[in-house]
Amino acid sequence: MKKVKEVEVKYVTLNTALIIGLVALIVGFILGNVYSLYKSGSMGIKQINPSSSSQAISMDQSGRMLALEREIENNPNSLATWLELGNLYFDTDKFQDAIQAYSKYLSLNPNNPDVWTDLGVMYRRSKNPAEAVSSFDKAIELNPQHEQAYFNKGIVQFYDLGNRDAAMLTWQELIQINPNFRTTSGQTIKEFVEKL
Repeated sequence: MKKVKEVEVKYVTLNTALIIGLVALIVGFILGNVYSLYKSGSMGIKQINPSSSSQAISMDQSGRMLALEREIENNPNSLATWLELGNLYFDTDKFQDAIQAYSKYLSLNPNNPDVWTDLGVMYRRSKNPAEAVSSFDKAIELNPQHEQAYFNKGIVQFYDLGNRDAAMLTWQELIQINPNFRTTSGQTIKEFVEKL
């Protein structure tokens, strides 16, 4: 009779099985994400668009810009289209494009203080404080009660031109118009000026 060889049977402990399962789960998760990135093209080399700004532009915004630019080609005197295009460029930090769109709008309708104010903001963001102040002055000339134009003018005078006295005078005019004007941080203009 043949002798049967005894085989020692080893069992995996519960802890070892849990660790193996957890490692398999993590590896599967990582591989799944890598595969997803690969398929979506996110791992590829991206080209830099020389006309893009620091702020990402959504597909909706990009599509709307293209539609408005085409509309302008067909109707170059459309105030509404120039304004919408300028606002879209403003919202996506395309400073020079916004300046061009607002300037074209204002060449057709120079009496809109809100657009002069937005143009001033774009000049400030494009590092042209003198033009910014000039745009805010035009807004104030058209509407001597234009609170945002006063506030923005003071910001440029104070921070960009380093002219504290001129900024304080501008903000004092705003306080005379509306002492409860609120900054984006929620402070009244009086509180804002007192902090400075």
